[in-house]
Amino acid sequence: MARKPQNDWKDRLGVVYSTHDDFAYEYAGEEGPETLPPGQQNLRVTLDKKQRGGKQVTLVTGFTGTAADLKALGKMLKSKCGVGGAAKAGEIIIQGDFRERVKELLAGEGYRVR
Repeated sequence: MARKPQNDWKDRLGVVYSTHDDFAYEYAGEEGPETLPPGQQNLRVTLDKKQRGGKQVTLVTGFTGTAADLKALGKMLKSKCGVGGAAKAGEIIIQGDFRERVKELLAGEGYRVR
C-alpha cells in the first residue's frame, strides 16, 4: 500500500491565495550562524550552581553554529560522561562537576577550551 503524501497546509498558514503562475512558496529555513570549524571555536567550561537548587552543573558556552551541531556536540559530551544534560540557547549543560573530563574531550575533538 502506498503512503499518502503529507499535507503541508499548516506550513503555509501565512499565504491565502496566489494567482501568479510562477508562484512558489518559500518555507522558513533554519536560520542561525554557520558552524565554525573546531579550531576556530572558543569554548568556555565553567561550574554553575546558581538557581539550580544547590546542584552543580558543568556549562559549556561560546559555541558558534547551528542548533543541530550544538545538540550533536552536547549528545557526544553527555554520552562520554555518562550523565544527563541539555543543549539549548547556545550552551551545553552537563549534570554534575565534569569540568576536567569535558575539557579533555573537547580538546581531543580539536576545540580551543578555556
